Amino acid sequence: MSPDEIQRHLEQAVALGEQAGTIAARYFRRRLDVHDKSGGAYFDPVTVADREVEQFLRAELRSRFPGYGILGEEEGHEGRDADRCWVIDPIDGTRAFITGMPAWGILLGLTEHDRPVVGTMHQPYIGETFFGAPGAGARLRHRGVDVEITARAGVSLADAVLYCTHPEMFVVDEERAAFDRVSGSCRMTRFGGDCYSYCLLALGQIDLVVEACLQPYDIVPLIPIIEAAGGVVTDGRGGPAAPGGFIVAAGSAGLHDEALAAIRS
Repeated sequence: MSPDEIQRHLEQAVALGEQAGTIAARYFRRRLDVHDKSGGAYFDPVTVADREVEQFLRAELRSRFPGYGILGEEEGHEGRDADRCWVIDPIDGTRAFITGMPAWGILLGLTEHDRPVVGTMHQPYIGETFFGAPGAGARLRHRGVDVEITARAGVSLADAVLYCTHPEMFVVDEERAAFDRVSGSCRMTRFGGDCYSYCLLALGQIDLVVEACLQPYDIVPLIPIIEAAGGVVTDGRGGPAAPGGFIVAAGSAGLHDEALAAIRS
């Protein structure tokens, strides 16, 4: 994909995410029926806001980008054989959404041959959009004003601020032990945030995010933002993060290496 193509797709993704934000905002901090998709095994909530946002984005993407695949949390995967695929998480952080906490966002990303090339996160309640792509840099738009953002470099693991949405994400004992080793080596660990934590990392406010049990739609749209800001994001073995699973995001390559060393130990 050429730089001009990347820029065009990035602009489209930002515009669509912000349009979808008007749908989500109508339901935020309102009384909603919440359905449990898990069937009782664990609490996996979904609301009308999740479904309407994804339906809107799918319809727009089909119209504007015929022949592209689309992967979304609520309606699955269409066009699996396509070289380019849009990836949607209509409301990343539904638990935050239904409890009135604004640490959620609309995620929209694009892959080419399974490599993330465009990523956006829009938070309509506070009026922020984070977006990034290779060669285009990472930016934050706040109420119409764009600024370039960069991750924080030169921080050691001992001085790092680590975020994770919730410790119950680590359902495998070995992964929970690995997280505890990283957390125990950091200056401070905080819980909460969902997709917003990764954007704070790209903004240079925090240094690490370590999470588990992520799906591709949870992380793919965030990868280009983090990487364009100078950060590093992989799985727990240092491999590609796009498939999801156990994820390690860091503000610099050196810090990422330290975190992986703690995980492997």
